[in-house]
Parts: sequence; C-alpha cells; structure tokens
Amino acid sequence: MDHTHIRRVRQFMHLYNNVPMDLADASLMVLAEEMEVYAIATLDRDFYIYRARKHTALQNLLSDIL
Repeated sequence: MDHTHIRRVRQFMHLYNNVPMDLADASLMVLAEEMEVYAIATLDRDFYIYRARKHTALQNLLSDIL
C-alpha cells in the first residue's frame, strides 16, 4: 500500500466510524476500488452498508449462507 491507499483507508474508517469499520474492512474496500472487483467472499455482515467510489456496493458472495 502506498500513501494514497492509506489515506483512502483512513477516509473509509472515518466515514463508517459508526458501524464501526475496522482496518481489514477498509483495506478490502480500497483493494476492491483499486482492482475494480466488487464481488467478495466474507463472513462479515457489515459489507452491505459500505459503498466504494461511485456509490458501488460490494456483492458478498456468501450472503445467502449468513
């Protein structure tokens, strides 16, 4: 991660501080934005709340089993 990514992680954690968003969640959001991949597999249920650039929601491929 470079300074741009770290800055974006901090932005996410500040934006979603009421959820709260942890470092792992924020890092995954930055990675999704960077790679433009919005389908993820996670057991974390908070990802339906988070939005990447252009208000894009991440699709949790495991949401049906949670």
